[in-house]
Amino acid sequence: MSRESEAELPEDAVLPGTLSEALYAELVAFRRDLHMHPELGNQEFRTTAAIKARLEQAGLEPRVLALGTGLVCDIGVGEGAAPGPVLALRADIDALPIPDTKSECAYRSTMPDRAHACGHDVHTTVVLGAGLVLAELHRQGLLPRPVRLIFQPAEEVLPGGAADAIESGVLDGVGRIIAVHCDPRVDAGRIGLRQGAITSACDRLEVALDGPGGHTARPHLTTDLVTAAARVAVDVPALVARRVDSRGGLAVTWGRIESGHAPNVIPQHAELSGTVRCLDLAAWRLAPDVVHAAIDEIATLHRAKSEITYVRGVPPVVNDPAMTELLRDAMVARRGAESVEGTEQSLGGEDFSWYLEQVPGAMARLGVRPPGERQVRDLHQGDFDVDEYAIAVGVELFTAAALLDAGR
Repeated sequence: MSRESEAELPEDAVLPGTLSEALYAELVAFRRDLHMHPELGNQEFRTTAAIKARLEQAGLEPRVLALGTGLVCDIGVGEGAAPGPVLALRADIDALPIPDTKSECAYRSTMPDRAHACGHDVHTTVVLGAGLVLAELHRQGLLPRPVRLIFQPAEEVLPGGAADAIESGVLDGVGRIIAVHCDPRVDAGRIGLRQGAITSACDRLEVALDGPGGHTARPHLTTDLVTAAARVAVDVPALVARRVDSRGGLAVTWGRIESGHAPNVIPQHAELSGTVRCLDLAAWRLAPDVVHAAIDEIATLHRAKSEITYVRGVPPVVNDPAMTELLRDAMVARRGAESVEGTEQSLGGEDFSWYLEQVPGAMARLGVRPPGERQVRDLHQGDFDVDEYAIAVGVELFTAAALLDAGR
């Protein structure tokens, strides 16, 4: 499956495992069905059933995770299988609790306040498609080493469903792992790669402030809780940024502040919630103590009592150099050197990082922007959509990686 605009590759660069037009059309339909029926983390029962049914139709034996959603499926295992650790292909399958705001889209979400606005429907379809192609290669005797498909639930639920999936044994026998994530800033037909950290650590922060309350005419006789909350919102991010090495990029960003009900009443309670993000593991390990201390300092200064809930999220995704080069070589083999571009580290969090705490691996940014389009339909927005050609690119990237991995 290729676009006419792509450069022709030399004959000796062509690997087996390309995508037929018929399978591409089927995968597009499969992705659109998922897009119309998004399910939140740990509730992906329909999604799991759809993946399982298609894999079984191909003669494979997927296993649903003990969690009740998500599944794993091995290809090329059993008698006669090549020895050595397995390469895993990972997809996340959950959606987001936001409305789908696309208009005039035949496959927009049919579920109120639910949308595949982070591309997990694409990730799922890519791994499914790669599995179907690799299964056919195995039947032809062309798959040199076993491959495992991992369809993971609850990526969007901190600290991420990856930890539960690992606990259930999805990495048993796995020596390496790869994944893709949709990137609306990269054109379809291309991928972005980076050695080292490609995402950031992300934790969740909840703060409750309390005081006796009072009349706005006499703030000096009570705790001015609105001012205290405002100072926490403004001063804590500045304080924490100065208490760790600035190269760690520690950042507190608030997403919600609530307090009060009347303009002439000083409230007794205020709440703030947000995220803590940082660029490296050293800063991430320091973050909870630094953030706690900064909040307590500001709250005490304003005579407010503070209660802090700090929820550990995910560490950065740190791409292994050798696995990053495997993805680069796979993409070059499929679509030439110009199909790979460098990418920056994002401040987004991704629970793929938990797998990389156990085995080497890498994540590529999968381009999903229609070439020539200037508008960016960003992740986690209700109008997010993709150029579905990215499905073919992702499938063939993974099949090439599986074939090339055997010689390393």
